Amino acid sequence: MKKFLTEVVAEMKKVSWCNQKELVTYTIVVGIAVAIVCALIWFCDTIFARLFHIILK
Repeated sequence: MKKFLTEVVAEMKKVSWCNQKELVTYTIVVGIAVAIVCALIWFCDTIFARLFHIILK
């Protein structure tokens, strides 16, 4: 277990962490992407629901 934790610490020192500006930018990009995908799913769901309603009527 000690060897594992030592190696984890060594690997974590090699990680390139982003700064605050990059973090905020990436968070905004992800938020926008999620909103676009949600809107696309909502749009497709609405269209299919209306089509099925027309077909089954």
